[in-house]
Parts: sequence; structure tokens; C-alpha cells
Amino acid sequence: MKWKRWLLLGVHWAIIVNFVIEIAYAGYVVFSVLKPAGHSGPLFEKALEIPHELMVTRRLYAIEFWIAMAGLAIYLALTEIGPRLRAAKQAPGERG
Repeated sequence: MKWKRWLLLGVHWAIIVNFVIEIAYAGYVVFSVLKPAGHSGPLFEKALEIPHELMVTRRLYAIEFWIAMAGLAIYLALTEIGPRLRAAKQAPGERG
């Protein structure tokens, strides 16, 4: 039965690593690959000057980034933060 624990831990970390890789990939594409010539970082006023197709593509990758970020936050809240808060409520005298 110890192998089941290791399998679940492996799946848990695979999910987390997958989210982190997706977040890094989408951020890299938005800020490094799909940038206007001579510009890096957020667009600000430059957004009015770039082609519509480039802007839409950047926004789609930005949405992909935020979906992955929200997925990771929800997953960690359900698997890590929630159980730790419940355990802390059950044993209020013990602080770690």
C-alpha cells in the first residue's frame, strides 16, 4: 500500500509541474515571442499601434496564462491549503 501513496504523490506533483510549465510557457510567449519590434514587457500605449492579429494572439496566450494560474491556485487551495487549515482548526493548541 505504500506504493499507492507514492503514486498519488507523483500524480500530485505532476499536476503542479504541468501547471507551472504552462504558466511559464504562456508568459514566455506573450512577453518574448509575440512582442512588437523594439518593445518588451507590457504594451501600455503601444497596444494601439500593433496589428490586430498580433494583439488577439497575445490576448489568447494571456488568457491561457490566467486559466493555468487560476487552475493552479484552485488545485493548491483544495489539496494543500484547505486540509492544512482544517487540521489547524482541529488542533488549535498546536502551532507549527
